[in-house]
Amino acid sequence: MRRYLLRRAGQAVFVLWAAFTLSFLILYLLPGDAVSAKLAGGEAGSSATAEQLAAARAEYGFDSPWPAQYLNRLVAALHGDFGRSVATGDDATHMVVTALPPTLAVTGLALVFAVLFGGGSAFLGTYTRFRWLRHALPSLAISLPPFWVGLLLIQFFSFRLRLLPALGTQGFSALILPAVTLALPTGAIIGQVLAKSLATQQEQPYAEIAAAKGASRRRVHFGHLLRNAAVPALTVAGVVAGNLVAGSVITETVFSRDGVGRITAAAVTAQDVPVVQAVIVLAALVFVLLNLVVDLLYPLLDPRIARTPEAVPHG
Repeated sequence: MRRYLLRRAGQAVFVLWAAFTLSFLILYLLPGDAVSAKLAGGEAGSSATAEQLAAARAEYGFDSPWPAQYLNRLVAALHGDFGRSVATGDDATHMVVTALPPTLAVTGLALVFAVLFGGGSAFLGTYTRFRWLRHALPSLAISLPPFWVGLLLIQFFSFRLRLLPALGTQGFSALILPAVTLALPTGAIIGQVLAKSLATQQEQPYAEIAAAKGASRRRVHFGHLLRNAAVPALTVAGVVAGNLVAGSVITETVFSRDGVGRITAAAVTAQDVPVVQAVIVLAALVFVLLNLVVDLLYPLLDPRIARTPEAVPHG
């Protein structure tokens, strides 16, 4: 088990390094840079001189060759320093950390909704006679564009019924509509995997044996099938849950919420390298931590995994 945990820690470090490296290379290869975007047009429409552009690039370290820029940024990132935002001049790490709590509140509630929706659709499609729900509900939820779902929810629950606020960040009620918008596609994926896994477990001999020994259908389904079927679904949940942070870009824009999503959208538009890299590494860190939690939950569902950790399914 110690070897397994060390291997997973090594994989986590590699994921963080790869996220930082790929983001740096992509941003470096893009035409233009944040300094040009900020100074060339000027706030009043005036252009900056070549000397001013060169001085600004030197201030932010953009005048060095790309290998030197990469190494300098990587060493600084290891200490939690991603530099200053070119657009605002604020510390990039501080900007992202400050914007994180509202985003975590929405994504955390969205994950709860996703599990409830995914589990509910899987149970309806395998336990009841409505087998068509096993494919219909998840397929519909995945096919709907999130921004359209968000606007539809605002129109119905905010403007017509006046039950929930359409915009803003204050209060628990302001979390519900953005969380539902984020949860639908994520819950659909979880539901599809769980439903397929439950259907597969229903065909296993142990299910027939349990029923032959007098176990009720409910006991077989929830006491025997669910424990074995939950392992693949838990694996997928750990993977897709990391996508909730990425989905917050659209959701926070639609609902005018403060958070990492809005900062990301503004930073990408301005090619603000320090902020974009801080957000990408943060998203990778969330992904790594979620998958680590999933790995620790496996033995609770199947104690055999603790004895043979190599058999753990990875996303």
